[in-house]
Amino acid sequence: MQKKITIAIDGFSSTGKSTIAKHLAKELGYIYVDTGAMYRAVTLFAMQNNFIGEINNNTLALVKLLPKINLKFVYNETLGFAEMYLNGTNVEKDIRTLEVSRNVSQIAAIEEVRFKLVEIQKEMGKDKGIVMDGRDIGTVVFPNAELKLFMTASAEKRASRRYKELLDKGENVTYNEVLKNVEQRDFLDSNREFSPLKRAEGAIEFDNSDMGLEEQFERIYNYAIRVIEKQ
Repeated sequence: MQKKITIAIDGFSSTGKSTIAKHLAKELGYIYVDTGAMYRAVTLFAMQNNFIGEINNNTLALVKLLPKINLKFVYNETLGFAEMYLNGTNVEKDIRTLEVSRNVSQIAAIEEVRFKLVEIQKEMGKDKGIVMDGRDIGTVVFPNAELKLFMTASAEKRASRRYKELLDKGENVTYNEVLKNVEQRDFLDSNREFSPLKRAEGAIEFDNSDMGLEEQFERIYNYAIRVIEKQ
């Protein structure tokens, strides 16, 4: 019986981390965790309570209520993946809006938020056999992961992908709005004080600017199999 490993996938927004991680976990029979969904859910909670937005920005109030935020992934057999629940409510669709995207990097920069979610993430992966994607998985959550990937692509390519995705969901957005959001998130994620986005030591850099999903998956799956076979 092959030993299970931990696979950490980090990278910039809209590089397809979740799509690849989800597919990889399914093929390997591993657990998949989308940590971005967790930060988005906390962001949605902050927005619902007027703790963050164009007018108000009361992160201290958010920190005070962190113990009352319950995050849970619930597997949806019809969809074939787990959806995010915030305090018992399915918020999978609500957390994927551009409005949440505009605020998530600011919420993710709060030390207390990162501490709470990293503790949850570490607990999820204690038995290995997990594929987790995010911004600090290989650097903070699982620095000893057997396979670490750092995914990147040009801002323009990522904005185009995200723009199409949002249009398909019926959102009224422009390409320039999406590009601006991608570039802003890149800056905030890479320059925040706590757990900034960076390539983890030993991580394989994977630029998918000009690569289709099938080719990406095949390459990354082969990386994983080679590492697993060495265990």
